[in-house]
Formats: sequence, structure tokens, C-alpha cells
Amino acid sequence: MAEYVALSIVSPHGGNIASGRKTIEVRSWSPSFLPLKDLLIVENEHFLTQEGQIDPHGNAVALVDVVSVEPWVVAQVDAACSCGWEPGYFAWRLENIRPLVPAQPAIAARKLYKVELPQVANNPHSQVKR
Repeated sequence: MAEYVALSIVSPHGGNIASGRKTIEVRSWSPSFLPLKDLLIVENEHFLTQEGQIDPHGNAVALVDVVSVEPWVVAQVDAACSCGWEPGYFAWRLENIRPLVPAQPAIAARKLYKVELPQVANNPHSQVKR
């Protein structure tokens, strides 16, 4: 088993990240350090709005690197797969996107959290934590 830092994303956007279509994740908060290498993207079906809330039916769909976080701007709406823009949010730039095939069951939780999964090195160029 390996431990990963994870971020849950409501469907269909985890799949949009895994496919490379979504390269900006929009959040109201920013991580305490960068870059975030090998961040595990867990897709789930429900918004998690309360502290400590989880969804046991998530799926780990990709590993990504968050290389920068900056204020979200209108020009990033398409890259975020968003249908609109609002001020006051942060754009997390995602690079080195590596889909997990097949997706792995994983708990979805709020903010950044830790998940243990079998080793998911399915890309020879990934920097998966060992």
C-alpha cells in the first residue's frame, strides 16, 4: 500500500481532469505549500460541505501535479470546465496528469486528506510516492 495526498472532485470533473480536458481546478482556498506532486484526484457524486463529511463511494481517477495557484480569472473558465466565473476564487494549475486505469475505490473527503491505495504507478514517467 502507498499513501497519497488526495483531493475530492464532484463528478463529472474528476473524469474531465483524468482525460486532460480540465487543467484548472477552482477552489475558495489554496494549499499551504507548492508544488503538490502526485496529488490523487478522487471523483465522487456529492458536494462535501461540512467539516468531517466523507463519501465512502469515491473513485481515484488520476494523479496530477499542482504547479501553481493564482487568483482565478475569466480567461480560465474553459480550462476549468466551468459554466461561469465569480471573483474571489483560486485557480489551481494542473500538470503531469496521469489517469488511473482502472479507477480505484477511495473515500472522498473535504480539503486535502490522505488515502492509502495499492501502488498506482501506471505511467513510466510518473513520480508516484513509494
